[in-house]
Amino acid sequence: MWPFAEPLAGIRACPEQREGAGSALHSGFRFLAGYLADVERWLLPPACLLCREPIPEREDDALICGLCRVRWRPVPHPVCERCGQPTLRDLECRLCQAWPAGLARVRSAVWLDRSARDAVHRLKYEGWSRAAEAMAEAMRALEPLTPGVSLIPVPLGARRLRVRGYNQSERIAAALGAGTGLPVRTDLLRRVRETPTQTALTPEARHANVAGAFRAGAVTGLRLVLVDDVFTTGATLAAAGAALMVAGAARVEAVTFARAVVELPLAAESLESRV
Repeated sequence: MWPFAEPLAGIRACPEQREGAGSALHSGFRFLAGYLADVERWLLPPACLLCREPIPEREDDALICGLCRVRWRPVPHPVCERCGQPTLRDLECRLCQAWPAGLARVRSAVWLDRSARDAVHRLKYEGWSRAAEAMAEAMRALEPLTPGVSLIPVPLGARRLRVRGYNQSERIAAALGAGTGLPVRTDLLRRVRETPTQTALTPEARHANVAGAFRAGAVTGLRLVLVDDVFTTGATLAAAGAALMVAGAARVEAVTFARAVVELPLAAESLESRV
């Protein structure tokens, strides 16, 4: 027998020694990984996706720096109880008057301007899916996100999903679920009809464009919160909410990261007449 064979056999026969050696090896790898990460940060400091300035070490592996997130403008109160559009308390909201029954409440975190618009663009069209993490963080305190609800990302049509490679609303919902502990359900709502882009459409045309575009699954008795990136007129959310309520949902609300500034001439005229 080789002179070192017996000691090696003894090591193999001792579980405690094997466990200790494995633990030490694991600790060594962790130390090495941490050291290499520090070297990488020193040589190639990460830059913010939006402003391109270096991200402070205390923000770890954030994709969007804290300063850019602070610059996002929160949607101010008071807001319409249903659609979440800022309004004066004694004026009737004009934005959600044409909505079908079903969607009970919508809330948005920030206005869609400046770096918030840039963040949405990077997430939606440039493949920066981790931008959803910072967006979800900004949304965590929105009122509809209460215990017992399930998050439903607004589904994309098959063609847009192929082009983008992922559903941006699903990425936001996943990050929001990770931060709040709320379940994310992607199996309860599907888009059954492709719709043209809504960008250039009037509010009335937007509602007609998405009417009947969604079909819900087994949602009887569930409290659901739709998740989307941007609120413009609420047409897509209203159509999705109507489909969920028809299928038996107990309550449907919605949250979005950003809210576009929508001109409402009738509301402006009413305000001017009261001054």
